Amino acid sequence: MELKIEARNVELRKGWQTKIEEEQKKLIRHYPNFVLHLRVSIEATTHHKSGGYEIKLIATVPNDTVVVSRSSEIVRAAITESFDVLTLQLKEIQRKKRKNKKQPSSGEQVDGHGYIRKVSPHESYGFITSLDKRDIYFHENSLKNLSIDDLSEGDSVIFGESSGDKGPQASWVRSAG
Repeated sequence: MELKIEARNVELRKGWQTKIEEEQKKLIRHYPNFVLHLRVSIEATTHHKSGGYEIKLIATVPNDTVVVSRSSEIVRAAITESFDVLTLQLKEIQRKKRKNKKQPSSGEQVDGHGYIRKVSPHESYGFITSLDKRDIYFHENSLKNLSIDDLSEGDSVIFGESSGDKGPQASWVRSAG
């Protein structure tokens, strides 16, 4: 992430710069490779009603730009608040992108083909062996247009793969037949 810090009508203090860099590291950790460019502007204002300083964050993300502006008499507090608001806006952008990626079932991205290796209807889960011989966990909630009681070992299936807590899992499973 490219970072640019500018100060207008005020000298940039080391503490402010350190705080901005800490907040930038949090953004990189929580949104890796999402924020492409971040510009932080600290301006001493002459407006008596809006406090002594205005903090402006301009973040460039794929296909969008997010702008956050906060005024305060305390710069560090305004920096923290600005980054908190930016984080909420980034979270909302990612949520909308995920929602838009979820396509109707006819257009689902097929990640794999395989067959049912094990099915445990009473425990509501099973395992698929993918064509590349990996075990893929699935829960009965991921089944599309079939119930777990309809499945038998050896049945051919297609599935969407995601990463689970304990390894690969199927986000959805359909009969290939």
